[in-house]
Amino acid sequence: MELAVVNINGKETGRKVKLNDSIFGIEPNDHAIYLDTRQYMANQRQGTHKAKERGEVEASTRKIKRQKGTGTARAGSLKNPVFRGGGRIFGPRPRYYGFKLNRKVKELARKSALSYKASSNNIIIVEDFSLEAPKTKEMVKMEANLNIADKKSLFVLPEQNKNIYLSARNTQGVEVVTASELNTYEIMKASTLVLVESAIDVLQATFEN
Repeated sequence: MELAVVNINGKETGRKVKLNDSIFGIEPNDHAIYLDTRQYMANQRQGTHKAKERGEVEASTRKIKRQKGTGTARAGSLKNPVFRGGGRIFGPRPRYYGFKLNRKVKELARKSALSYKASSNNIIIVEDFSLEAPKTKEMVKMEANLNIADKKSLFVLPEQNKNIYLSARNTQGVEVVTASELNTYEIMKASTLVLVESAIDVLQATFEN
């Protein structure tokens, strides 16, 4: 699959880049995408939720009323879960939500997500660029030139670039990642994938390794 390379002004440079069919042209596996996305979202959870149970509530331990003769259920402590302020029955406890996923499944998921974007013509190749200083208006202007101003877009860079990251930070609907950090969740969430030209080599080398 070949795509034309454009500059930040949205004009074609006259060059084309061939995308590797083993990465951008496979038969997508929806279940792999589901598993990888589920693992990513599970890893975002802190799992620090906690409720006090009966043995952890601080309250008087005196017996509230006599055992028999009241006509009501017996109760021995204010910590009883049936009373207001008592412990919670089977309350949440701190836990880790992440789970193991094989490397090959994660790799298949990313290839499937990239293939979906390629088949729906939602990939744009931009020649290498840099910003002299962090400027949000430069990123907004670039979005307008690429006709993605009203879409969720994901810019994939070959390496960290602080000025580009800071320029996109306050731009609604724009995310910036490096090729080595690209994950299935972000690919699927974006409407348009904007690949910086030199990031393609990094991306292909990542899958080859």
